[in-house]
Amino acid sequence: HVRLAQARHIGDDDATMRRDEFAPGSFVHIVKRGTRGTSLVRDVHDRERFLLLLRYLNDAKVPRNWERDIAGECTQDGYTRPAHWPEAEPYVSLVSFCLMDNHFHLLVRENTEGGISKFMQRVCTSMAAYFNARHNERGTLFESAYWARTVKDDDHLQYLRAYIEVKNTLELYPHGFSSVLADFSRAFDWAQQYAYSSLFDSMSADRRILIDHSLVAEMFGTNDAYRRFAEDVIFGRYRSAEEDEEWCA
Repeated sequence: HVRLAQARHIGDDDATMRRDEFAPGSFVHIVKRGTRGTSLVRDVHDRERFLLLLRYLNDAKVPRNWERDIAGECTQDGYTRPAHWPEAEPYVSLVSFCLMDNHFHLLVRENTEGGISKFMQRVCTSMAAYFNARHNERGTLFESAYWARTVKDDDHLQYLRAYIEVKNTLELYPHGFSSVLADFSRAFDWAQQYAYSSLFDSMSADRRILIDHSLVAEMFGTNDAYRRFAEDVIFGRYRSAEEDEEWCA
């Protein structure tokens, strides 16, 4: 099992936002929401750029003009990193993610002191500036701060991965959640094709370089075992002990 750092709860001024103190080695579930339910993405272009931010801004060595450098270099099997850039220094290891219209979830392991804060600041600042410029908007895109809770144990880690990339994705299932319960296999196959969730990367053949595939392989079982586990989560046959403490936003 992967060692999980324990968290010490710290108070917040905003009662709707919970934050834990964490350190390198901690696994953390992060949620960032649009202010007053504002949509963070309006079209495929916005969604695709979110993926670029996950890939390229998770790096202390990324150049200021990173978008110019990568222009035309994204490949079908992943997002290439220009060879002339210095060796990457990732702030976090990304385990899973899901982008919804008005919020997103991340499950990460912090790699360096303050890595999560630096990564989130870069991603959210870039998203807000780009969104306002592209859509001729003004003001704050996100609500005050991101919600972050440290994972307590391996069981909770396993549950969160399925919660983030399976349960959240299936909330978008066009046939409704009742159809998910009626035919989980069909719904799961559909969820694997949702490009803005890490399920696409962890289960599909066309893997992108977004999540830390080696870390995911180390922590979780085979794809078939994970699929069965995700089904148990969806049907309520498996519950994390932390679920009743509102760990999942």
